[in-house]
Amino acid sequence: MKFEYTGRHIEVTPALRSHVEEQFVRIAHLFEGDGHHAHVIIEVERGKHHSEIILKWRNEVFTATSEAGDMYQSLSQTIHKIERQARKLKEKIIDKQHKAEKLGTIAPSTVDVEPESDTPRIIRTENFQLKPMTEEEAVLQLNEEDHQFLVFRHADSQDLAVIYKRKDGNYGLIQP
Repeated sequence: MKFEYTGRHIEVTPALRSHVEEQFVRIAHLFEGDGHHAHVIIEVERGKHHSEIILKWRNEVFTATSEAGDMYQSLSQTIHKIERQARKLKEKIIDKQHKAEKLGTIAPSTVDVEPESDTPRIIRTENFQLKPMTEEEAVLQLNEEDHQFLVFRHADSQDLAVIYKRKDGNYGLIQP
């Protein structure tokens, strides 16, 4: 990073230069690549220490100023403001790059979707073979599964029957 210093009513000492450069080393990871240039302006007026930093990086210009009773403190505050601006820009760039595209723009839907209506619809169907079993066997199989009812074929009469779990913990049997 290239630094340019301007002092108004104060001499820019090597200590001030090293302080600024040390602070920028701490945030150098935010400014990747070449072509960044910082102009540091320090000024003392009526016992108040002003600092201003204008940083040019890529196509962006960051500007920050601060005022404190000590020049080192003023420079640190100004560099902290530059750091916040750079982080905000980086997050904005990352969010823009990682923004998800809508599914319709990636792959247009080939399935016609009907608008939702208030009428009930079938969510899922299962096909299974009806086994002849007794009512006790049906209760045992119903307990093994997570369903509320079981359709089975009666072992004696070969008729269809439905056994279901009741709210009171018992089982109900529906026979044709």
